[in-house]
Amino acid sequence: MERRYKPHEIEETWQRIWRERDAYRTPATSDKPKYYCLDFFPYPSGDGLSVGHCRNYVPTDAVSRFMRMRGHNVLHPMGWDAFGLPAENFAIKRGVHPRETTERNIATYTRQMNMLGLSYDWSREISSIDPEYYRWTQWLFLLLYKRGLAYRSIGSQWWCPVDKTILANEQVEQGRCWRCGAEVTKVDLEQWYFRITDYAQRLLDDLATIDWPEKIKLMQANWIGRSEGAEIEFALAGRPGGDGLTVFTTRPDTLFGATYVVLAPEHPLVEELTAPDKRAEVEAYRSQARRESEIERLSTEKDKTGVFIGAHAVNPVNKAALPIWISDYVLMGYGTGAIMAVPGHDERDFAFATTFGLPIVEVIAPPSGAQGELAEAYTGDGVMVNSERFDGMAAPGEAFEAIVAWLGERGLARKKVNYKLRDWLISRQRYWGVPIPIVYCERCGAQPVPEDQLPVLLPNLADFKPTDDGRSPLARSPEFVATTCPSCGGPARRETDTMDTFVDSSWYHLRYPSPRAAEAPFERAAVDYWLPVDMYVGGAEHAVMHLLYARFFCKVLCDAGLLGFSEPYARLRNQGMILAEDGQKMSKSKGNVITPDSVVERYGADSLRVYELFIAPFEQAVAWNDRGVQGCYRFLGRYWNLALDVSEAFPRETGAAAGKAEWAPAGSAAVAPGDAAAVASADGAAGRDERGRALLRTLHKTIRKVTGDMEGFRFNTAVSAMMELQNEALVVWGDARDSLAGARWRGLIETFTVLLSPMAPHVAEEVWCRLAHEDSVLDQPWPDWDPVLAADEVVTVVVQVNGKLRDRLEVAVGAAQEDVLAAARETQNARRFLEGKQVVKEIYVPGKLVNFVVR
Repeated sequence: MERRYKPHEIEETWQRIWRERDAYRTPATSDKPKYYCLDFFPYPSGDGLSVGHCRNYVPTDAVSRFMRMRGHNVLHPMGWDAFGLPAENFAIKRGVHPRETTERNIATYTRQMNMLGLSYDWSREISSIDPEYYRWTQWLFLLLYKRGLAYRSIGSQWWCPVDKTILANEQVEQGRCWRCGAEVTKVDLEQWYFRITDYAQRLLDDLATIDWPEKIKLMQANWIGRSEGAEIEFALAGRPGGDGLTVFTTRPDTLFGATYVVLAPEHPLVEELTAPDKRAEVEAYRSQARRESEIERLSTEKDKTGVFIGAHAVNPVNKAALPIWISDYVLMGYGTGAIMAVPGHDERDFAFATTFGLPIVEVIAPPSGAQGELAEAYTGDGVMVNSERFDGMAAPGEAFEAIVAWLGERGLARKKVNYKLRDWLISRQRYWGVPIPIVYCERCGAQPVPEDQLPVLLPNLADFKPTDDGRSPLARSPEFVATTCPSCGGPARRETDTMDTFVDSSWYHLRYPSPRAAEAPFERAAVDYWLPVDMYVGGAEHAVMHLLYARFFCKVLCDAGLLGFSEPYARLRNQGMILAEDGQKMSKSKGNVITPDSVVERYGADSLRVYELFIAPFEQAVAWNDRGVQGCYRFLGRYWNLALDVSEAFPRETGAAAGKAEWAPAGSAAVAPGDAAAVASADGAAGRDERGRALLRTLHKTIRKVTGDMEGFRFNTAVSAMMELQNEALVVWGDARDSLAGARWRGLIETFTVLLSPMAPHVAEEVWCRLAHEDSVLDQPWPDWDPVLAADEVVTVVVQVNGKLRDRLEVAVGAAQEDVLAAARETQNARRFLEGKQVVKEIYVPGKLVNFVVR
């Protein structure tokens, strides 16, 4: 038999065998516990996969294999988020239809994923461009429409002049389109929205129920932006008895310190209140503000700018006339689009007032007393001053309640909770997307397409270039536009906007459990069994958009009685980015993209897989290093050689008894876990000297370590533990082979092979076969460890003095308390802090810490 490690031959052979056996088909139900492991819905771009994408797909594959061996029924599917601007723009440049390029890209991705040995159940493959998928995307739109959560409204929206489409607020970054980078502007158009704001509080509250990275939950909480405050009514000077101005504030206790009012440049009252001699200056400023993103407008580093519009508001607590300004740091979409400015107690207002020479009044005194003239805004708690009847009240608590109650009796204030979150704009004026299932009738108005007429098919247009007038290319197709009204039967026209592609990916996880369901988007029994997703893995760049939208959809479906849960993803993990070898982000324009094809060609798929797991902690960004792949290739080559050496030196015996003996090191019944006498007996029989016994202990520690690391997504240290075990085994094999019995050597290699199989499945399958096993390594149970053999011989104890860390100390497991305390007193740093002090108490937590309480 071939002795040399030839990864390409091994990998091609086993990929063919897995296909023939349909090895990764998932049973619909099982008496095993379920485990749903899902990658973020990938967009199949024309460039194919890079090694950066593999940082996502290889770990989820390893975890899926690991959980199968742990006795779970594992669902690990794959599909395609295939609509969207990149495919359409690429097709326009190449002069081909986006369906053709997208399907070609999907074929490339599929080939690469199979080349890597990823264990997807391809029988469940879905694609957002399949009419049998987007039929149900349209059905879900209609569900939201019927529940009052989908509506059409005219609004000022971001417009990308290059992609020629409207963008949601979340898709504008630093004033530029998130896709193409073009500078965006604002236009007024009638658009479709989802009323996600109705779910703002639930989206915020339920973050506490899911196992997600804290930074992702914080980003969502900040984007939702809950604020508790009050709405205050300000009269307008010169308009006695007329409509006034409503201001939202989180600090009504500072009302006596308000010295001016600021409106968002987009506020509807600006047009009405601007004095004639101020109109040109105001309009110029408003035009400039329309070109800025919200991130730019809210930046604390940005110089404060604004224009006085020539009008005044009346402070309801003291009747003072407050000049009305417009400034870009006030947003129309948050609160009422108007703020009372209190420069004495708000940093932004202080900067603005300082710039324009506006009054600054102190109304909250710190505990040390009133400061008088303020050098900076005081934003802390304190006591009311210069506030008439409210002087001396604690602020904000007592004063907040008192002022709101006092103004409330006069109809001038009411408590209010506000959110920064806006409704989700889903209209896109592009071709390559899901048509919105609405028709317009002159007699009946907007009408939903009947469910039995779904899907509204996307026509196969030859001319799908975007228009310059803000209309979708679908508007140029009379055959698509012309239809009949489902209500009166008269002539009607179809909606020509398509949906934001984030709608497609907001529910795809529900389709995989029953991907061929024909009567509903999903079968209830299937989602009840499989959902929520147990492990969801993808990039942190989707922290706000995709993840927020998917949570919203899940809650809507739960409220509609279609789901029994309200959070789609129980556990989320984000992989770190892989940078090019020069430390820069990989990009086609820089010519530094590394493809898995090029790596597999040189080193094989298993070497790439092991390196992806070993390269760094999962969440950490790291630069690619080809020498690291070479190291993993050598690691697998040494494993191959040792496995064949052991197999040839100690051929496998037949019979059940022999099998049990071989598996003893992996925690079989031959060595009962925790049975010290049995372990000693086994060691005495099979470990012929101390080196053999030490190797067995390392094996069991490695099983424990790899198991915990796979569960905790610590793949790099799992691979490291495997390498350390192999190095020790190679040394013992070369120097003292007879220190371990033959059956134990086979058991070690078999156990090592099972541990390695989620990481490097191809070579593990081949070795398993050469070890004379007729079944697949994929079907083996995950090895257990004996707690006695796996026990640490020493532990690190923290040494504290008065609860503060002063040193660390290594002690033998089970060391007597008096010995540990004595050793702790003699550590260099502890001795320094104990010198000249009286020890009044000694605390010892076995195996963890020592604390000396001194005075």
